[in-house]
Amino acid sequence: MISTKGAESGGDQPCFRLEPLNTHLPDKAGDSHLLFRDPSKVTDNGVQDIEDRILRITGYYGYYPGYSSHRREEGSDSHADTPGSEASEEGTSYQTCANAVLKVLGGLLLVLCVSFSWVGTTQLVQLTFKSFSCPFFVSWFSTNWNILLFPLYYGGHVVTTRDKQTPIQRFRECSRLFGEDGMTLKLFLKRTAPFSILWTLTNYLYLLALRKLTATDVSALYCCHKAFVFLLSWIVLKDRFMGVRIVAAIMAITGIVMMAYADGFHGDSIIGVALAVGSASTSALYKVLFKMFLGSANLGEVAHFLSTMGIFNLIFISFIPLILYFTKVEHWGSLSSLPWGYLCGLAGLWLVFNILVNLGVVLTYPILISIGTLLSVPGNAVVDVLKHEVIFSVVHLAATCIICLGFLLLLLPEEWDSVTLRFLATFADKKSEEHSEELTDSSIHTHSRSRANGAVSIPMA
Repeated sequence: MISTKGAESGGDQPCFRLEPLNTHLPDKAGDSHLLFRDPSKVTDNGVQDIEDRILRITGYYGYYPGYSSHRREEGSDSHADTPGSEASEEGTSYQTCANAVLKVLGGLLLVLCVSFSWVGTTQLVQLTFKSFSCPFFVSWFSTNWNILLFPLYYGGHVVTTRDKQTPIQRFRECSRLFGEDGMTLKLFLKRTAPFSILWTLTNYLYLLALRKLTATDVSALYCCHKAFVFLLSWIVLKDRFMGVRIVAAIMAITGIVMMAYADGFHGDSIIGVALAVGSASTSALYKVLFKMFLGSANLGEVAHFLSTMGIFNLIFISFIPLILYFTKVEHWGSLSSLPWGYLCGLAGLWLVFNILVNLGVVLTYPILISIGTLLSVPGNAVVDVLKHEVIFSVVHLAATCIICLGFLLLLLPEEWDSVTLRFLATFADKKSEEHSEELTDSSIHTHSRSRANGAVSIPMA
């Protein structure tokens, strides 16, 4: 709008005002626009923007006065905001991916360490039994080493955290696993005694089974404890029913029967199978009762609990090896004649296995720790074949494979079916979108070729 005004003061002065001239652009889609700019949109030096003049003259679609300056302002704002936000988003996503990759790599390393420690423990037990066949003494001696778990945990706590606590303060804080009042003598006996008995039975039956069967068979049968945990959790804890886990439990039972059938349901084979299944059952009962009475626990509470069980084992279960010694059930000579190298190595590997299992659940994915336990089966099989020259029958191999497959099915998460369905639906939608985009691109290409060749489509009346 251009206007001419007289002096604003000094009486009635005539005022002349030129009305704006609106010129419409004919035959253009959209709204009509002014050909002349408002002086308010003029640049500082009084000259209109060259780009606006060119767009006005050429009749650019969608032009309005100040179009180019408005676009530049938007562009400057977006450039001012976008780099920082994009950098922050990229940094966050990169950090998330890096953490996930490190967690997976650490989990894979822990898987190998768990598998090697359990294979080493099992093989070293059989080597120890060649010169010292006293399974209960071996179990009792190895369990006593659990006392070292809490001191080791406290050492790691002091190194990795800034909040320094005395051992007594940390011990009392971890004692809250037993209740708000901490650990009393009554709770010590009430909570620790049943778990110590189940722990001792699990280890003792496992060692007895290793005297009857190969390490591969015993480690495969012990993997059935996962199926027993599911069944007990479903019955006792009222956990969610899952059909795939019932199938896995049936597969585990089938593998047990096939393992017993491999040697004809007689002799040491059936006794060894029964002992290994008993060890898996007591292990499952231990885990279900721990979840029922103590719930979930952090690393410090678990280290405290296992050290407490080691103390209970040293104080209250030490009389059993003495009874077995005097009754000639487990007799050994002088203390100097004991294979202390094998015993200490065995107890050390067992301690490392317990540390890795409990540490891995905290630092990485629990499913990887279960896979590490499962990998001990092929690990023991390799050692048995190469070192002990064991020849496995077809029935043994089939039973082992069925048990391992059932173990893997039990590792599926509870929402695996809905997750699988969502993944398949997303995959199908992506395929349909890609197909529609291909059809659109092909139609555009065909249309462009027809225009290039001068072909004109005449609509039918």
